[in-house]
Amino acid sequence: MGRGREVGGYWTRTNDPEIDLVGADRGPVAEQITSVGSVKWLERHPFDAHDLGRLLQHRSRLPGADEDLALVAVSRGGVATEGVRALPPEELLVAYSD
Repeated sequence: MGRGREVGGYWTRTNDPEIDLVGADRGPVAEQITSVGSVKWLERHPFDAHDLGRLLQHRSRLPGADEDLALVAVSRGGVATEGVRALPPEELLVAYSD
């Protein structure tokens, strides 16, 4: 997930924004955010332009995030849009098993 060494999530008390994956240089408090991503677990619905739009909107509200951050989509149903790095669910599970 980007250049980060830590992977976590970000959400507010109202879950708006809610970002499934946040790559950072360190944890628990990051100095630099390196990537943001979304997890879609449905098998028959790929990550699409609507999902990308929501991720971009939420990224804009993440403290420390900028427009140059890598975008990542983890989806069982694949990815049906450009502008995001697609990862299969297996890679997400490997990242969290370390």
